[in-house]
Amino acid sequence: MQTSQKLAGKIALVTGGNSGIGLATAQRFIAEGAFVFITGRRQAELDAAVQTLGSQAFGIQGDVSNLADLDRAIATIKEQKGRIDVLFANAGIAELATLDAVTEAQYDRQFDINVKGTFFTVQKALPLLPDGAAIVLMASIVGSKGFESNSVYSATKAAIRSLARTLTADLKARKIRVNAVSPGPIETPALNKALDSPEQVAQFKAQMVSIIPLSRVGDADEIAKAVVFLASDDSSYVTGAELFVDGGMAQV
Repeated sequence: MQTSQKLAGKIALVTGGNSGIGLATAQRFIAEGAFVFITGRRQAELDAAVQTLGSQAFGIQGDVSNLADLDRAIATIKEQKGRIDVLFANAGIAELATLDAVTEAQYDRQFDINVKGTFFTVQKALPLLPDGAAIVLMASIVGSKGFESNSVYSATKAAIRSLARTLTADLKARKIRVNAVSPGPIETPALNKALDSPEQVAQFKAQMVSIIPLSRVGDADEIAKAVVFLASDDSSYVTGAELFVDGGMAQV
């Protein structure tokens, strides 16, 4: 991996950094010179991720929808490093279901983790964010598209896109940039767990590929590189924006 040190000396927090896009982004952040804190709900996966990332990473177990867990994570970062220069609010879940089959528990879980978790991650991190810090929120093309069986998940991601705008307005006096990255279908463990069987996953991927102009599912590292752009001075005049990284799926 080529190292250009776009984040040299920076302290970063990646929520949901134990797998998929979060882990790939943590790897990119470290390659670009940052020290990275990652959070995850499952201790074993978190430990494995930290082992993969090496000495420039530290894992904090916790659920972003639990404010006590967030408080503990922020306190740990404050004690160890004292600040957060880059915040990637990545943690999220997707539970796809037809409209008639959505349960209250599914609704609550997705809004609690995806929206509540993202909002309070930013709020709790604010005291550690220096003026000029960068925040990247994990949105999705589903916030702009009308796919079946995606009603609740899509609504959570539309909310994230809205937060990129409103948080930009709230934080403009401090020159803290807030942007959203919106992936299309990406090869991750979460994608492979989103449906009930491997056959359904394969069918879903084939259907997606048929409508993606670049004719393939994306790779987690392709999203990570876009997040590095939004987190670094390369995007110094970009805020409140939504960067689609989707093979053109939501663009044509």
